[in-house]
Amino acid sequence: MAIEGIFRDEIEIRQIDKFFAFEMGRQIHRYIKAHGSLSMLEKIEQRIEALSIPEREKGMAKYIDLNRKVIENLDWRMLIARAMANYCDSYNYFLKMVADEQTMCFYEERMKEKYVQFHEVFEDNGKYGIKDVDGSVLLHPAYDFLRTPFVYVDDLVSMPVIAEKDGKMGLVLPDGRDTVVLPFDYDDISLRDEEPWFELTKDGQTKLWNGLDELAD
Repeated sequence: MAIEGIFRDEIEIRQIDKFFAFEMGRQIHRYIKAHGSLSMLEKIEQRIEALSIPEREKGMAKYIDLNRKVIENLDWRMLIARAMANYCDSYNYFLKMVADEQTMCFYEERMKEKYVQFHEVFEDNGKYGIKDVDGSVLLHPAYDFLRTPFVYVDDLVSMPVIAEKDGKMGLVLPDGRDTVVLPFDYDDISLRDEEPWFELTKDGQTKLWNGLDELAD
């Protein structure tokens, strides 16, 4: 499609996607640097570097879903302009791309579709479940209460969801299979701001759990 002298082809789109993924990676880097740990930063960057661009896009979209402040007040067009600057082989062509409103709108819509893919808690007959952005069920509506931890571990693995069933709390994975991580035996489960991520209360006693390993004292 020719737009005022700019020809948007598959090669351009693929390259802008690639360079935008690098820019979004830097955005996540800055967020983790401000709110996370050095070990978390190193591990997630190692993990991202091993992924293809489409895999990076999906992984970072999942990260953003559970850390939505990453894109709070994000200037999408600035990231797009940086991606364009890496793509263009001349300053004049870069200026034409940035100044073309249709081109900017095209890429802004495209990138938001890729990276803003928030899950949704839904209700069915008084029970709660979770769907992804496409409407696929991640957790079936079988729970009296759900709380998605807005944290993401350093290797891009989703944390389990805090759920209540029959008056007891447990942890389940939003994997479409309702995999139980911790049985519904607890009086209360709360989320912490740091590892270990979960505080578990049962029979008046409290223990900590990081969502992956054994119970910690």
